[in-house]
Amino acid sequence: MASEAVFPLLLHRVAISSLTVAFVCAVWIAVDEWRRPQKMWIMNVVWPLTALFGSVLWLVGYHLWGRAAAGGDAEDPPFAVMVAKGASHCGAGCTLGDIIAEWLAFAVPSVAVAFGWRSLFDEKIFAVWVLDFVLAFAIGVAFQYFTIKPMRELSVSAGIGQALKADIASISAWQIGMYGLMAIIQFAWFAASYGGVAPVDSPEFWFAMQLAMLAGFCTSFPVNWMLIRIGVKEKM
Repeated sequence: MASEAVFPLLLHRVAISSLTVAFVCAVWIAVDEWRRPQKMWIMNVVWPLTALFGSVLWLVGYHLWGRAAAGGDAEDPPFAVMVAKGASHCGAGCTLGDIIAEWLAFAVPSVAVAFGWRSLFDEKIFAVWVLDFVLAFAIGVAFQYFTIKPMRELSVSAGIGQALKADIASISAWQIGMYGLMAIIQFAWFAASYGGVAPVDSPEFWFAMQLAMLAGFCTSFPVNWMLIRIGVKEKM
């Protein structure tokens, strides 16, 4: 099992700064949405959650393409922007799922044991990733359900079915990118350079998660492009 890293002061400060800026961006968006709610209520949750990793980039994107129009409906954004919003919608579920899973396994280690730590995996990280995926998928599908059901006026069962159809590939693609970069950061960078992996209760861990989530966005983007183009996911 990997030991915990001893990080240099510069990286520690960079991590804290990045997390602080992202948190301020998320709060900024949430306050603005309280004043000008989104037409689709679930986006009031999506935008602040995605700002936790997207930071200033997502704040700018929110003001350019996500902010509710003061005088009525806004014009449709470019297709690439709609795809980015669709991928962010998926990413919000992944973000919330990962936050819950990581802190739950940290506070209650037996949760990680239940998902394979010490039986299937020597590294606790991998067991928690299983829980991450389960929660991210469940929350992501729920977010998608509350998007598709009202827009298509579906029944509950049909809405769940369409949400599953829309998000299976999207969330899987996101998690592949996120897990991939997180593994590289934890094992090829932190463990190799600083003697161990970043623990969940460290700023460096969540800074790494911010970068990993951006990788998840990149791997999910082309999948969302295809899903929206063929009509499986809704334009946003």
